This record gives sequence, structure tokens and C-alpha cells, in this order.
Amino acid sequence: MKFIKRLLIFAIICILLGVGTIFGFYVYVKPELPDVATLKDVELQTPMQVYSADGKLISQFGEKRRIPVTYNDIPKDLIDALIATEDSRFYDHPGIDPIGITRAAIVVAMSGSAKQGASTITQQLARNFFLSNEKKIMRKIKEIFIAIHIEQLLTKQEIMELYVNKIFLGYRSYGFGAASRVYFGKDLKDLTLSELATLAGMPKAPSTMNPIYSVERATHRRNVVLKRMLDEGYITRSEYEQARNEPIVSRYHGAEIELNAPYMAEMARAWAVEQYGEDVYESGMKVYTTLDSRLQNAAEKAAINNLLSYDERHGYRGAVETLWKDGNEPWDAEKIAKHLKQQPTYGELNPAVVIKVDAKTAEVELQSGETATLPWDGMKWARRYKTDIRQGTAPKQAADILAVGEQIWVRKVDDAWHLSQVPDANTAMVAMLPENGAIKALVGGFNFVHSKFNRATQSVRQVGSAIKPFIYSAALDQGITLATLINDAPINKWDSSQGTAWRPKNSPPTYIGPTRARIGLATSKNVMAVRVLRKVGLDETIDFLTRFGFKHEELPRSETLALGAGSLTPMQVAQGFSVFANGGYYLKPYFISKVEDPFGALVYTEHPQVICRENCDNNVSKLDSENLKEEENLLEQTAEMENEPQFAPQVISEQNAFLTREMLEANIWGGGEWRQGTGWNGTGWRAQKPLNRRDIGGKTGTTNDSKDAWYSGFAPGLVATVWVGFDDHSRELGKTSRNANLDNAQISGAEAGAKTAQPAWIGFMVDALVDVPEQRKMVPSDIVKVRIDRDTGLLTRKNDASSMFEYFERGTEPTDYVSSAASSGNIYESEGEELF
Repeated sequence: MKFIKRLLIFAIICILLGVGTIFGFYVYVKPELPDVATLKDVELQTPMQVYSADGKLISQFGEKRRIPVTYNDIPKDLIDALIATEDSRFYDHPGIDPIGITRAAIVVAMSGSAKQGASTITQQLARNFFLSNEKKIMRKIKEIFIAIHIEQLLTKQEIMELYVNKIFLGYRSYGFGAASRVYFGKDLKDLTLSELATLAGMPKAPSTMNPIYSVERATHRRNVVLKRMLDEGYITRSEYEQARNEPIVSRYHGAEIELNAPYMAEMARAWAVEQYGEDVYESGMKVYTTLDSRLQNAAEKAAINNLLSYDERHGYRGAVETLWKDGNEPWDAEKIAKHLKQQPTYGELNPAVVIKVDAKTAEVELQSGETATLPWDGMKWARRYKTDIRQGTAPKQAADILAVGEQIWVRKVDDAWHLSQVPDANTAMVAMLPENGAIKALVGGFNFVHSKFNRATQSVRQVGSAIKPFIYSAALDQGITLATLINDAPINKWDSSQGTAWRPKNSPPTYIGPTRARIGLATSKNVMAVRVLRKVGLDETIDFLTRFGFKHEELPRSETLALGAGSLTPMQVAQGFSVFANGGYYLKPYFISKVEDPFGALVYTEHPQVICRENCDNNVSKLDSENLKEEENLLEQTAEMENEPQFAPQVISEQNAFLTREMLEANIWGGGEWRQGTGWNGTGWRAQKPLNRRDIGGKTGTTNDSKDAWYSGFAPGLVATVWVGFDDHSRELGKTSRNANLDNAQISGAEAGAKTAQPAWIGFMVDALVDVPEQRKMVPSDIVKVRIDRDTGLLTRKNDASSMFEYFERGTEPTDYVSSAASSGNIYESEGEELF
């Protein structure tokens, strides 16, 4: 009896000592324990996502992939699997499981190593949120106390929801919602029992027990989970057998990008970091750009197809690599497949290896492991590249182009595979709404993986003749009309400081004498542009051009400005052309429309400038805008309007914009009557048949030696600019001879804006305008239409082919009739003349 009494006293003492020890530990670590109440309002770290204006996912940024799910959206089989495997008494314990701890301690005592864990789901949650994974006794003690606090604060459902969303499961996936996407490419609710069990088995060792790292280890672990579910009565024997026999089919699934716009995604990322700091990567914010998915797809297709077309007509530069030569032992399919998996893909371009060459076909093995046939129509373009201005003879058989063992590039055209190559040249395209400055499509280069340099916004290139509309607009501002005669004749200007003469030439070098301004701009006459510049004045012209957002330092103080010596980005050119399209208003381009937090609440919204044409309380008057001398003055005023709706400044008159558009429309449609011998075409005539509408206009641009090719133009509610050139500024776009294997539709001769850039603009507009009805011409007030003589630009009483109707701003129309025209009515260059 005394023994029992002593034993009881000893037990009480032990209990008191234990409680005291626990209390002592608690007092000791209490200052270091986190406030678990933060779990009530926890914001799970989710990646920032970038969307188009119509809700298509463009990209996501952040180290952690997470797709939060609510408790009600967690499949019951997943909850059962986690409880059966990780914490069978989850609903019964207060955060720690004494039975599990005792069992684990016994195992440690008997085996000398920790073969069995004792952490409950609540303890794992505590560790994931507040502690590290270091194996120290003090960390374990803290984990226990935190788990108990969590159980006092949260319900079991709330604990399970946090656990399911927080835990790391490999390949940057955090939470089971993200893991289901990463490993199986499906939503959590769509997974099978086998797939759910696979995921439920991964918390033990997510980096090595996932099915991408090792299918064998993942299968073994899944079977353990299924067996525990069977033993706990969560599934039946038949469900167990069916799930156990199901093979695990898994591969890495990246974010499901719905729209290819990587250059815009990078612009949005940089903007978000500047606005919100580096924490934005884990904020879960949804950044909506201004892109229109349909227009972006159209721009991407048009720009890249045009670039590949340019590259291919200059010849085939040969295989990427020769893996084995004829006569050597060929690689087997497994070795080829392993090699191809290590090669990149660039958009439509896929790596392939030639395994057979016949008379006019070739067989290739693709990166997917499939075998494809290249038809003759898909490779007959591939004459040898020699230089940028010389190509070899047209091939006659497949062996003239390809050899077995070569690694090449192929792309799918319609339903057939074609031989291709990574282009040496590059391209950019920008499309924007002229009414508010929203960027609707942007292509920054051939491929973002290949080169991350954004040529649409960062590449400052000479614009060539694309500058001429702005110079003619300056002349209209000074009183020149569309009917003013300008002498299309050679210019000789002696430079005494250099001891040389400057002799700008037309391209081609043909001259027709006195010519109306409309024709001069539409046909891109260089010497006429120089004379227009002289009439306005060099300094006055530069000042005028800054109204369009161009910077002084980008515009050389030289008459070469008239020929496009100024350097701008494609974005700036599109912005400038928008002024003509919208009636004379400067609008700063923007590309972010709004930002939402993870719960859909609005965090930021853009307030773009708006155009007000009547009864406006405009903060920037027309007079002030027209008298701006530096681009910085305009930007300073527009910057003050950034966060609230403000009126856009009018920088040229509505009449000036209309008359400039008339000349740009003539660039495509020309003028006169072909049947009566007065017809003529502008340099953009190639757009006539594909688009077949009169409410479009534009301007070609080609720099000296054809190093840069441009086309910029407008259509109803849209402005687009295309650039093509080499990143190496010294390299010319060259020229091509005709390929005997191709039809008459092929492009040949010297590369220029009309041949090299305009096809992309046309291709884009064909898709962009498919549902846009043709618009009637809207003539502003104070614009009059009078009949003039085609040759002199003066009034005429004739009603035949020698006459035409022309638009004038009221007060600038001619007053003399051609019958009484004096010789001074024609503007010729005379000795000592500086303006014309």
C-alpha cells in the first residue's frame, strides 16, 4: 500500500514537473511566438498576372505558383487522403496528437532513428507559415505551442483550407490548386482519385516524390496513400484497385497563356514594379493591359509572316548543325529525340532533324517525336543565300537544299510542314486607338525567347520618308495647299565648309518638274520634301514636329530631316500619325487600363485623355498647343492630367489634319483617271486590292541604303506602324532577284518600305477591319472643294480630264483661273532661291 502511495506521489510530482516544464518552455518561448491571429486575415502569396483588355491571360510573374481554393471547392477525396496519410485523428486532437507523438517516440527509442513523423496537419501549417524546416528541439517546441494556438483560433475547416493552399508541392507550386495544374494540367475538381492520391502523397518529399521527377517513386507513394484510405474506410476495395492500376501520366504544365504578347507582358511587369515595388510579384494582382486579343493575334501573324517572307526571299543560309554526315552511322530515333528536346522553339519555328531525302520531298523527325514530310512546295524557295544583295540559283531537287543528318528549322503552313530558318532581320509593330492613345496590339520583335529587346518602344531608328507627312503638315500650317506647285527637279547645294555639294535625289531618280503637293507626298518625292522644308524653315519645322511628341534631340538640324534623318521609335511614329487620324489632338499612348487585387477589387484605373471638339473647358487651349516650341512643354501639361479625365491638347487644326489625311489616302489610291491618261499611284498602292476601301491612308518610309523600312497608316478608329530592319545598324536590307521556282506574286528588287514593311501593315488591316464598315469622308467646317486644273493647280472652267476637284482650307483656295495664269504661278527653283 505504501508502495502504491509512493508511486502515486511520484506520478503527481512527475506530472507537476512536466506541466511546470511545459509552462516554463512556454514562458521562455512566448516572446518569440508569432501572432497566430494574422491567419484570420492571411493573404496568400500568389503570382501577379497580366491580362489583355478582354481578359486573356498574357503572362504571370512570381516565384510561387498558387491557385487558392475555398474549403467547399476542395474535393472530398483529397481531404480524406490527407487525413488518412498525414493526420488520421485530425478532427479529434487539439493541434497536437499525443498518441502519434508517443508512437513516434517509441519508434525512435527502438530503432534509434526517426522513421515515423508525429506532426499533425495543424503543426505542418504552423511550420509552413511561421517557422523554418530546421530540425531543432526548440523549433519543435515552438511548433507545438503555435499549433495549439491555431486550434483555439480557427475551425478545422479553416485549418484544412489554409493547409491545402499553403503547402509547397514542388516545381514552384504552392497549394494543391497550383499543383493540379503543374502536374496534370487540370483543375483540382477534375482530378481522378489516383491523381488526387498522387498529390496527397507529395508533402512528405515534394521535390523527389513528384511524378515529373520520378514516376516510380510517385507511384509507390500514391499506392501508400490509397492503402491508408482503404484502411481508414474512405474508399472501397474496388475504388482502391481501380486507382492503384491507373498509370500516372504527368508532365510539366506552365501557366496557360491564352494570348501571345510577351513584349507587352514585360512592359506591364516593369510598370507594376515601378508602381508597387518588388512585392508585386507575390501580390496576386491582376494587371489588365489595353491589348485587344483579336488585334494582337492579327499583328503577331502579320508581322512575323512578313519577316519570314523577307528572310526567305533572300535565300537559305543552311542547316543549324550537321549531326552526322552521309556514310557515317546515323543517329537512332532515341538519340535524335534527346537532342531535339534540348533545342529551343521560336514561336512557329520548331527544330527538326532530316532523316531521309527523296527527289522532291524530305522526311524529318520533329521535337514531338513524330515524323513529318516536307513537300517540294515547302522548300523550293530555298536557293542559297550569298549576300544581302545576291542569291544562288533556284534549287531543282530536295538534295540541292537538304542532307540527311542536318538539324533544321520547320514551321507549319496551313496543314503542311515547310522548311524555314531563324531570320537575321527583325521587326516591330504598334497599333493604337487614335481617339484615346490605347495600345491595342504590339509586336516587339521576331520572338521574345530569341531576343527580349523591345523594338517597338526601345529601338530608335531613322524613319526615312515616314517623316514627310509631318513636314507637309508644317507647310499647310504656313499656307501651302494641296494644289501648290513645287518643283520636282534636282537640287545642288554647295557646302563651303565641307567643300562638297549636297545633291538629294528621288528614288527612283526621275523628275517631272512642277508638281502639286498632294502628288509630291503621295509619291514620296525627296526633292519636293526638301523644298517644302525650305519654305517653312528648318528651325520652324523642327519646332512644329515637337507638337507630335517628337524630341528636339531626335531631329537633326539639317535639311536631311526632310529625307528622314530623324530617329524615332515605332511607338513614337504611331503616336504622331494618330494626330492626323483623330483630327489634330496629341494623346500620350498608354497600355495599362486597370489593376485588380486578388479578390477583384479595383486598385488602379487609367484615366486617359479625351478629345473634346466643342463646348470644352479645355485646360490646354488650341492656341497654346499650336504655339508649343518644345515637346517637353506638351508632356508637362499632359502629365498633370494623368490621374483624372482631361482634355487632350489640340496641336494642329482639324483642317490641317484633314488635308494631311487626304495626301495619305492618295499614297494608297493615287489620283486621276487611268482611262483618260491622268492616273497615277502613290507608293502605298499595294493596299488597294487586299483592302478595297477608301477610308484608309498611310506613308512608306525607306532610309538611305535601305537600312530601315517603314509603313505607317490609319483606318477607321485605328493607327498602325510597321518597321523592318537589322539590329545591326550598318547592315542594309538589300535586294533580291526573281526566284524561278515561285509565281509572279513574289517580291523582288530593292527592299523598301512598300515591299518590306507594308505587306505586314496590309495583312494586319485585312484582319483588323473585317467587321468594320467603310466610313464616309467627314469634311470639317471651313474646308471647301473647288475645281482646279491638274497641271497648274489653278481654277479652271473646264469639265474634262484636265480638271479635278480639290480640297482647300477656306481662304487658301486659288483665285486665278488657268487661262490667266502668269508664269510666276509655277514655283521653280532659281539661282539663289532658298525656300523652293
